[in-house]
Amino acid sequence: MFPLARRGARVPAVAGAALALTIGLAAPATASAQDAAAGTAPGRSVAAVPLTNLAHLNFLLDHVTPPPGIEGHTTYRLAEEPTLVMPWTYADARDGGTFERVGGGPLDPATGHWGQGAFNADDVSRAAVVYVRHWQQTGDDASRQTAYELLRALAYLQTADGPNAGNVVLWMQPDGTLNPSAEPVELPDPSDSGPSYWLARTIWAFGEGYAAFADADPDFAGFLEDRLALAVDAIDRQVLTRYGEWTESDGMRVPAWLIVDGADASAEAVLGLAARVTARPDDEGATEALRMLAEGIAAMSAGDVQSWPYGAILPWAQSRSMWHAWASQMPAALAAASVALDEPALAEPAVEDAAVFTPTLLTAGGPDNGWFPSPTDRVQIAYGADSRVQSLLAVADASGSQGFEDLAAMQAAWYFGANRSGAVMYDPGTGVTYDGLQPDGSVNRNSGAESTIHGLLTMLALDARPGLGERATSVATIAERDGLRVAEAETAAETDGTVSTPTSWTGESSWSGDALTLARGEHAVFDLGEDDTRRWIEPVVWTDPGATSSSLWTAERMPLGLLRAHGPDQGISPAPGVLLPWSLQAPVLANRERVRVDVTSGSLMLDALLVRPVESRLVLTGEGGTTQLVHSSAAVPQPVRVGTAGEKTTLTVYDAGGDVVHRRDITGERRIVLPSGGFAIIVG
Repeated sequence: MFPLARRGARVPAVAGAALALTIGLAAPATASAQDAAAGTAPGRSVAAVPLTNLAHLNFLLDHVTPPPGIEGHTTYRLAEEPTLVMPWTYADARDGGTFERVGGGPLDPATGHWGQGAFNADDVSRAAVVYVRHWQQTGDDASRQTAYELLRALAYLQTADGPNAGNVVLWMQPDGTLNPSAEPVELPDPSDSGPSYWLARTIWAFGEGYAAFADADPDFAGFLEDRLALAVDAIDRQVLTRYGEWTESDGMRVPAWLIVDGADASAEAVLGLAARVTARPDDEGATEALRMLAEGIAAMSAGDVQSWPYGAILPWAQSRSMWHAWASQMPAALAAASVALDEPALAEPAVEDAAVFTPTLLTAGGPDNGWFPSPTDRVQIAYGADSRVQSLLAVADASGSQGFEDLAAMQAAWYFGANRSGAVMYDPGTGVTYDGLQPDGSVNRNSGAESTIHGLLTMLALDARPGLGERATSVATIAERDGLRVAEAETAAETDGTVSTPTSWTGESSWSGDALTLARGEHAVFDLGEDDTRRWIEPVVWTDPGATSSSLWTAERMPLGLLRAHGPDQGISPAPGVLLPWSLQAPVLANRERVRVDVTSGSLMLDALLVRPVESRLVLTGEGGTTQLVHSSAAVPQPVRVGTAGEKTTLTVYDAGGDVVHRRDITGERRIVLPSGGFAIIVG
């Protein structure tokens, strides 16, 4: 989808025999091979086997020897060790459960080059993090060696001198040739000509790599220290020179010093900087960069219990209408920064994201690729699921709240069937994480580097918390889900307005379908269907700069509120006009099915209605028992139903800050009171 490509995602490889690089297929692992890959002895019980299995990621790794003398590119001991190790970008599914490694873009059979390349810095950096964490967590020597090789390879992709020193070339071909200007074009172009997602991820890997090797291999750690400093220098001169400057994006005050205007990109750099500062608190340059970026990320917190995006940290300063699950490690970054800098206030937006937005997301269907601002891109990928898990666990560690660990277990269950199709997305026997879950429930059974990496990062986190891993794997069937949904404006049961089809992608947001325009004196009626809980209605409205409209909203003659929509100044957003949900003052009662809007002035251009239960819930079941999540979006304490008839469960109620209100054992169903924005976890 264009908006994802615009924000740094790569274009998938073209599948098919004509474009597949014939390198070899991954054979199905035997039981002994699986045991060895997982670091366990053959015949060991399933319960004792770690979830983390590096076999598929190992399969993606390949050796490449760059041609000598490429200006500005070298690495640790290159003369003595001229071969580098990198993961192939994609792995396309083939018959028999096997995979074929392929590059990005079309293949030129004459040169063996891909339109993009075979290997990329994003995946090299994140794969390095996997092996670093696995080595640190298990003591595995093979993972230590692979981490070393990947960090060397990543350093080679970094431009070491000249005007672009510290920046990173994204793509490399199978023969080791660098491809700074890939097809299709990605920004910046050339890829080392400015700040980028891949520079941010390089900082992530170098930071965690330095912390791991500082005692184990001081010489190599010193090299990583120098390369991290080179990357931080690049951020300093290209980004952080604007520290303290503010601008506006469609009326929202936003920081001007985020990497590529992204809280998402900046967050992944912060993860590495936090690791570096924790290991070396005397590094003033890393400390200042960490603090500045973390302050910028924190400033992207938006909305609250009553308004979109419900306390989430937005990823892109150029759009106040966009949230996406992939790369949504902003809460994790703020939690890590707050600990490394000993500044608890930095974690406050992360806590709100975890306590208010995450239950909204879970009960709405899980880690969608994009809410733009409606849940428009409902593809779900491991990158998105892992980003949510990592954020919840980091906030749990920083805040001490058990509730966030419980939410992380529910989110991690996505890999084991707690998703719209009930599909298992990660196989502990092979280490394969599938590339995506489609809106219709079908599974993309390719398994490229990004999905494999983020699946393994989640598994490492679960292995570090065995009780959490057991819960995520054994309570992973969706028994009930009731959360935010979308009613398209063009499906109005009655209207005298005009339906039109705008261009889907606006440059900063996306229409979820057709538009319904109502002039003064016109109306529309929407049939919401029956529900046993009250519901908030949030009209998603397009407004041009300076335009205003007023409309009266009712539910079968009960007033919901007067909506006065106004268009803010464009600011730095890519297009004039903004697509935003607007809050009404009162919810629709449970016994009301129809909502009516009457326009009293101006012109109202509707995309959709967000329909959000005042009491949303998600219930997971399985061999391990039952987990219920109940979340309140009410402005005041809200009575809700919890528990399971005839069963003993443990109830814990949390407020909107993740603090425990009370905890007790209960039998059967009962009604309790949730604080505004609070949530309850009921475990049986």
